[in-house]
Amino acid sequence: MLKGIAMGAADVVPGVSGGTIAFISGIYEKLIDSIKAININSLKLLLKGKIKDFWNAVNGTFLLSLVTGIGISVVSLAKGLKFLLENHPILVWSFFFGLVLASAIYVGKTIKKWDTKTIVAGIAGVIVAYFITVITPAEANTSYFFVFLSGSIAICAMILPGISGSFILVLLGMYKYILDAVSTFNIAVIAVFLTGAAIGITSFSHLLSWLLRKYHNLTIAVLTGFMLGSLNKIWPWKQVLETFTDRHGEVKPLIEKNVLPNVYEQVTGTSPQLLAAIGLVLFGFALIFAIEGIANRMKK
Repeated sequence: MLKGIAMGAADVVPGVSGGTIAFISGIYEKLIDSIKAININSLKLLLKGKIKDFWNAVNGTFLLSLVTGIGISVVSLAKGLKFLLENHPILVWSFFFGLVLASAIYVGKTIKKWDTKTIVAGIAGVIVAYFITVITPAEANTSYFFVFLSGSIAICAMILPGISGSFILVLLGMYKYILDAVSTFNIAVIAVFLTGAAIGITSFSHLLSWLLRKYHNLTIAVLTGFMLGSLNKIWPWKQVLETFTDRHGEVKPLIEKNVLPNVYEQVTGTSPQLLAAIGLVLFGFALIFAIEGIANRMKK
């Protein structure tokens, strides 16, 4: 459940992936296999009233604990993270920059053999993730069909290390709409979104499980590349080049570019909070390896 809470916290923030947390906490492949187990055969057991057999087939206790943790985290942190991102963006992104950078190194260490194919796969992952981060976000389409579609797409990204489901929602223009729905307990929107997510994740998990089983090193290399490529999105200091006004009358950044802290101070007239930002980058970086060390000792 604690690992689920950590995953939920990461999934709320655009640019950070719950899949990354699953990877560094050692439950990633178990999670994919458990989701994959929710299929026609296991559902037949449920329809026949063989609830215990169904529960065991899908690793129900593990999934329930994890989903409960994610739910607690998303509901409790949605408002807090929204406040921090609006009022202390540099400090928040600095912490997550260190977190994702260390995660990329950690995941890369699990590759058993680096060869030409693996390196090419890693570079391809970097390019794809970087391209995703520079796409201009759309504006929200609040129809139930699009909410359903957003859930289906975002959940697939959420279980990929380095590709943030929340950031996919940003690109689709749905991030604030879904965050507001969670904050205000808009049951209809939440239900449609979760239905799309459930269908999306059960379908995608089969493909991902097959890739990890057949092409483990190449798949991990691509996922490592995803993480490195996503660092472009979460660089703390950005200059807003163009803004737009959404349907609620709020002015938001449309096009941004990464700048150095001194340039940020010149163009914005505000402090880059450099020392605090560096401290949080280092803290986020160290936290991953501290968690890894604790996990290794617990396994022994």
